[in-house]
Amino acid sequence: MAANNLTYQYKTANIIVKLIVINTLLFLFATLGSWIFNITPGALMKWFVLPTELESLILQVWGVLTYSFLHFDFWHIFWNMLILYWFGQYVLNLFTEKRFLTIYLLGAICGGILFVVAYNVFPVLNGTMAYLIGASAAVRAIMIFIAAYTPNSEVRIIFFNVKLWQIGLFVVLSDLIQLPNSGNAGGLIAHLGGAVFGYLYAIQLKKGKDIGAWFEKLMDGIATMFKPKKKSPLKTVHKSKSRKTTAKKTKTATKNPNQAQIDAILDKISKSGYDSLTKEEKDFLFKAGKE
Repeated sequence: MAANNLTYQYKTANIIVKLIVINTLLFLFATLGSWIFNITPGALMKWFVLPTELESLILQVWGVLTYSFLHFDFWHIFWNMLILYWFGQYVLNLFTEKRFLTIYLLGAICGGILFVVAYNVFPVLNGTMAYLIGASAAVRAIMIFIAAYTPNSEVRIIFFNVKLWQIGLFVVLSDLIQLPNSGNAGGLIAHLGGAVFGYLYAIQLKKGKDIGAWFEKLMDGIATMFKPKKKSPLKTVHKSKSRKTTAKKTKTATKNPNQAQIDAILDKISKSGYDSLTKEEKDFLFKAGKE
C-alpha cells in the first residue's frame, strides 16, 4: 500500500521533484551498490561519465547527457538539488514542464560539450580531471535562464531583497574568478556552458524565437515510440465479394418474375389501354407500385 502511495505521489509530482528523485536514487544506488558489492563508486559510474578523450567519447557518446545524473558526494548532490528546486519554481511559474526539461537537458549537453572542447583545445587543462559528472551545468542553465528572462524579479535572502540578474551575475563571475586556480576547472567550464545556453535561450525567447523547439519535438517523438499502441475497440468486417455477388444474383432472381409480369402488363396498356386490364392485373400493378 505504501509503495503504491509513493508511486502515485511520484507520478503526480512536478518535473522538478521527479528530477530530484531520479538524481537521488542514482546517487544512493552508486553509493550503496559500491558498499554492497565492495567496489568503488567509480567502477559503477564509469560507463555513464563524460570522458575528455575523443576516442572514449565516441564509444560512450551517451555520456554527454548521463553524466549530469551522477554526483561525487552528498554535498555535491545536496547543493545542486537545492538550487534546482529553488530556481526551478520560478521557471515552472511561467513555462510548461516540457520547456523546463528542455532547458535542463540542453543545458547539461551544452555544458558537457564545452567541457570536452576545452580539454581538447587548451593544453593547460591536460593532466587534470579526466571525466565529468554532476548536474551543475543543467542547474546553471535553469538559474541563468530565469535570471535573464525576468531579471528584475526579486527574491528574499535573509534580511534583504536581491534581483535575479544580480544572483546570476554573481554566480557566473564566481565561476570565472575560480577558474584559473581551481582544481575543478572542468566542472567550472561545464557550469559556464550551461549558463551560456540558459542565457541565450532566454534572450532568444524574449525575441519570440524558441531555440529549443526542435528538442521538444525530439522528446515527443521518443515518448511516442515507447507508448503502447491502443487497439481499436471497433472490429473491421470485410465483405466477401463472392457472397455479395451471390446475394445480388439471388435478389435479381427473386425480383425477375415480378418484373417480367409488370413488363407484360405495361405492354398491354400501351397497346390496348388501361381499361383492357383484368381486375387481377390491375390489383397486381397496384401492389407492385406500393413495393
